[in-house]
Amino acid sequence: MFLYISYDKINILKALNLHYKTMRVFFIICLSLIIYSVNAQVKLLTLDDLERRIANGRDTTYVINFWATWCSPCVAELPNFEKLRLANLKKPVKVFLVSLDFKSKLQKGVIPFVLKNNIKAEVFLLNEPDQQQYIERIDKKWSGAIPATLFVNKKVRRFYEKEFTEKELANTLLTVMNKY
Repeated sequence: MFLYISYDKINILKALNLHYKTMRVFFIICLSLIIYSVNAQVKLLTLDDLERRIANGRDTTYVINFWATWCSPCVAELPNFEKLRLANLKKPVKVFLVSLDFKSKLQKGVIPFVLKNNIKAEVFLLNEPDQQQYIERIDKKWSGAIPATLFVNKKVRRFYEKEFTEKELANTLLTVMNKY
């Protein structure tokens, strides 16, 4: 018994194979772009880098939240920072989310977390080797507990070692901006 395959069937099979290869390449390109954009969104940051950013923002008020993916209260308040960022897009306000996760968790912990939770604020992973030293540089009274948030502009520097509600966050920002 002979298997009869017409030229039309062969051409259809070739077209399907080409379509499969094209879709596969398209998928790989899309996945690479997604990974690149998230990697670009989560950067390593030293305290010196942070201080330079603050110094360059002449009339800007910075809201800098220190958090970690494993900290439940931190994760619970992150949407409040995203809402604060969105509410102040046209104002001189910058919201930075500084992860205190280990550097080794960047690729398999922090980046997937940021992607899954659709976080659009600037996200950094603190790249400092000495925990005690960076805690003291951020605020001498900080015990190191998180969540913690720093509000800073040219005239005011306020540090809070607590979880913020959406309303508390907005009111604190307003207070800091009014003193500027």
